[in-house]
Amino acid sequence: MNLGPITLGHYLSLGGMLFALSVIGIYLNRRNLIVLLMAIELMLLAVNMNFVAFSHYLGDMAGQVFVFFILTVAAAESAIGLAILVVLFRNRATINVEELDTLKG
Repeated sequence: MNLGPITLGHYLSLGGMLFALSVIGIYLNRRNLIVLLMAIELMLLAVNMNFVAFSHYLGDMAGQVFVFFILTVAAAESAIGLAILVVLFRNRATINVEELDTLKG
């Protein structure tokens, strides 16, 4: 069964669905900080997929190089976010975002 070649539109559709899923995850679950961090990471990976797809179909390596910079920033963001999460959990014994109002003015 031959379904035809995979085109740029297929990759962009998948990236758009992943991005929409991450936006929905952010808006539906604003309580759990770990789920928020995972949704942000999914959003960055959806954008990376679009960069790689455009880079491949245009024959330019700039998009793939840019993905490495995005992955570096995402890894640093995850490490710092999880470190802050561990400190908050030690001090407050919760990861519920609604209860983390220490810095409210």
